[in-house]
Order: sequence, then C-alpha cells, then structure tokens
Amino acid sequence: MRTVWTMGFVAAAALSFCFPDFIVFRFTQAVIWAIALLGLVLLCGISGQFSFAQAALFGVGGYSAAIIGAHTPLSVYWGLPTALLMGYVAGWGLGRVAGGQSLWTQALVTYAFAIAFPQLLRWRVIEHWTGGVQGLYLDFPVPPGDISADRWNFMMALALLAIGVWLAGNLIASRSGRALMAARDNDLAAAAQGVRTAQVRATISGIAGAYLALAGCLSSYQFGYVGPTGYSFALSVQMLFGLVIGGMHSPAGAIVGGLFLQFFPDLLAGLGKGLSGLLYAVLLIAAMVLMPSGVVGTFKSLLGGRHPAFAEAKPLLRAGRSVAHHGSNEERHGVARPQQ
Repeated sequence: MRTVWTMGFVAAAALSFCFPDFIVFRFTQAVIWAIALLGLVLLCGISGQFSFAQAALFGVGGYSAAIIGAHTPLSVYWGLPTALLMGYVAGWGLGRVAGGQSLWTQALVTYAFAIAFPQLLRWRVIEHWTGGVQGLYLDFPVPPGDISADRWNFMMALALLAIGVWLAGNLIASRSGRALMAARDNDLAAAAQGVRTAQVRATISGIAGAYLALAGCLSSYQFGYVGPTGYSFALSVQMLFGLVIGGMHSPAGAIVGGLFLQFFPDLLAGLGKGLSGLLYAVLLIAAMVLMPSGVVGTFKSLLGGRHPAFAEAKPLLRAGRSVAHHGSNEERHGVARPQQ
C-alpha cells in the first residue's frame, strides 16, 4: 500500500512541472480540499461523529496564518504550526462538548459554531486583529530558487497531504483507530471493555480540527486573503458533499472528494446558481442511495476489496469479541479498566 501511495504522490509532483501555473493552481486547491476531507474522514467516517463546523475550523486556520502575517514580524510560514494548534484546540473543545452526545446534538452544536464564527470575525472588539468585514490580506510564501509561487504552493500542499495520508492511515489501522470504530458501532459495549469514549472522541475531533485548519491555512496562502464571507455555512455543506461522494471510510475517499469539489463545478458553470444547486442536491441524494460508501467504497466492492489503496480498518468489536483483543487494556492507547 505504501508503494502505491508513494508512486502516486511522486507522479503528481513530477507532472506538476508539465502544466502551466494556472492549471497547477487549480490542482493545489484540490489538494487543499483533500487535506480538509481527511479530517472529516477521521471525524465522521472513523469515529462516527457528525459536524457542521468544518467551515469554521477551516477559517480558524486561515485566520491564524493571516493574523501572523499581518500583525507580527514572524514569517508567514509560522501560520502552519499555529493553524495546527488552534485547529486542534477548537476541534477538541467541540468534541468535549458534543462528542458524547447524540448525532442531533452534535449537529446543533456544530451548526451553532459554524453560524457564530463569521459573526465573531466582525465583532468590534477583535476587528483590529481580524480586519472585520474587510478581512485581511497576507503575503504569499516566498518560494525557494526560481520555482513559481503557484508551483511552490502545490509542492508544499502535496507534501503535507502525503504526510496527512500517512498519519491518517496509521491512525485508522492502529489500536486507537479500531477502538474509535468500536465506539462508533457500539459505544456502550466499547465503554464496557474500557474505552473512554468521550475522551477518544474529543481527541479525534481535535485531530480533525487540525487537518481542517491546516487546509484553511494553505488556502489563505493560495489566495492571499481571508474574510468572514469565505467561511459560510454553505462551505460546510460543500465539504460534506465531497465526503459523501468520495467515501468517508478511507484516505483515498478524501482525495477523490477533493478532486470532485474542485473540478465538478466546472461542469455546472453555465447553468446558473439555481439549477446548479438543484443538480448538486439530486446528485447527493443519488450518491447516498446508489453509492452509500462513495466512489472509493464502490470501487473497492467491484475489486473485491483486494486493492491495498482502498483498504479500510476493521473495528475490534465483532460478535462479542473484546476491544482488547491484542493485549490488555492498559497496553492499549491509554485505556483504563472500568471501575468495579
């Protein structure tokens, strides 16, 4: 599997030198979408949570980079670790509040956060930092050597996507990932086996927030601007749409979804907003009915699940088997035994 992924990323990096900058720019945005959707794969597909807050978390990363670039003497590259930290904190907080609740409660809490975030950016108390309704501009990262800014942004985003896919794949295949899926499938049974469901859901929510904020940071580098209108609730729905189309149970689904989000609107560009929105809705319903596991899940079924690029981890709770199938609870991702 690693060989397949490595060859794919190397080929993408090499092919970027065969296209003009405006084509590379568009593929960079597709890569950024894929990074964001990786966070949703972990949050929604692996841990079974629901979120409308992805646009706000995306904005947390964008504003982290913009504020550093506009209000500090630090290099704009400091936006990357800052976005990761701020995204994790925001995601973890949402996970602590809503992660252990019902899906309806998760939807309401994250919806409230998604609606409040653009309004918060306009708040007079902090508009000096956020730019208020006008937003903030930031300088593009300075590329090394003679490489163009667009190509450098693509290489940087592609490298971060490769790291993100590797980390997500290892997490999904790990004991912690299998415990998350056990909690997703039956939280009471997982808790009975010693899984601290609230804690692990908050942690994975924080990790998903870090992915989304990283994507938002890269997007701010891409466009050189952030503003409150760029992080509306519609963006959250758009990301969910890409997740459903690509597939929410493997990193490959995030990449397919990212490509879809970037290039599918081109097919509807001449139809107008009303008709294109209707077609989006029809396609989403059709995808949920005909391809409930997304494009990647459908291909995996057609291939009989044999291709390693489409591999998905399996939960540990099956037919009454313990979450602690491999070793004791104490040896497994910091899980304590239930109190007697």
